[in-house]
Order: sequence, then structure tokens, then C-alpha cells
Amino acid sequence: MTTTVELTRFRVAPDRAGELLAARAGMIADFQADRAGFLGAKLVRVSDDEWLDIVEWRSSADFADSRAKGGNLPGIRAFFDLIDELVSSEEGTSQ
Repeated sequence: MTTTVELTRFRVAPDRAGELLAARAGMIADFQADRAGFLGAKLVRVSDDEWLDIVEWRSSADFADSRAKGGNLPGIRAFFDLIDELVSSEEGTSQ
């Protein structure tokens, strides 16, 4: 099964890493409740202040719909608000 993979690299101040991890559960819960086609996510710490979020979607259209919604729910907004800088955002496919 082919799926769409969202790769988002971002920076968070190292002293806020605990807050980011605490906010993650709320973001995932809101994605599960509100985002059609959300299959799962992994958060990878790349360095002290840089993270890579790997999110899997059923389709490119589901990913696009999610992007259009942005931080529409409190758990998602709380996670996004902790991000200091967006480094990159890419879309690919998993085979």
C-alpha cells in the first residue's frame, strides 16, 4: 500500500523540549479525531534544538486537507505554538 509521508523539520529551544513532548499527545489526539486519513506519526530529535516530524497519511489529498485546517484545535495549536522556526516541509510517498 502506498501512503503519503509528511516530513517537517523544525526548531524548538532546548529548554522547551519537555513542553513539546508533553504537547505531543494532545496534538496526536486531535489529529486522530479531526484529520481524515491520518495514519500515525513519529517525532525524531535530530539535535538539541532541531526535530523531524514524520507523519503518514492515507493520501496526498488527506495531507492537503490537514494542512488547510492548520492549528484548528487546541492540542494541535499548543504543539505548533512551541515551534520557534520551520526549517523545511516535504511530501513524499512510502512504498
